Amino acid sequence: MDNFAEQIVKRNMTKSEKSKRSAVLVCGVIVTILLTVAAMLMLASPLIAFAGLVFAAGAGYGTYFYVQNTDVEYEYTFTNGELDIDKIIAKKRRKSLVSIDISKFADFGRYEDSSEETDDMTVVIASNNIAQQEYYADFPHEEYGSTRLIFCPNEKMLENINKFLPRALRTR
Repeated sequence: MDNFAEQIVKRNMTKSEKSKRSAVLVCGVIVTILLTVAAMLMLASPLIAFAGLVFAAGAGYGTYFYVQNTDVEYEYTFTNGELDIDKIIAKKRRKSLVSIDISKFADFGRYEDSSEETDDMTVVIASNNIAQQEYYADFPHEEYGSTRLIFCPNEKMLENINKFLPRALRTR
């Protein structure tokens, strides 16, 4: 029988990320409006008016693109000892972050501030920014070298991960 679990985790924005997003949105709208008004006032020179409208459209699109890209989710897919983590941006684009064989884990447990990363370690964060729910996994990776994954698995995902953990990690 196959062991399969899937989970979507929405990343919660921090206060600074929310205020940055709001500031970019407000400034982007203001710049777009100002460029549009300036272009309309320059109708005597059609080339300058057209350029102003193009810049206004660019500012509007840039603002829209930035605000959309702050909506991030992570998808954890567990299949027979293999954990795949994808980043989903704006519910449109998907980027594979990492694929791991659970049996290769060197360390696994609840993530705490006292859990220190080494200087040569690549840290992959795929969590919802709520510290009480975070777990970590240390493992060697072909592309990233020594890697630490910080993620928020639910109970079903944890059960499946625990089945495939190396024996030394299961007994803790």
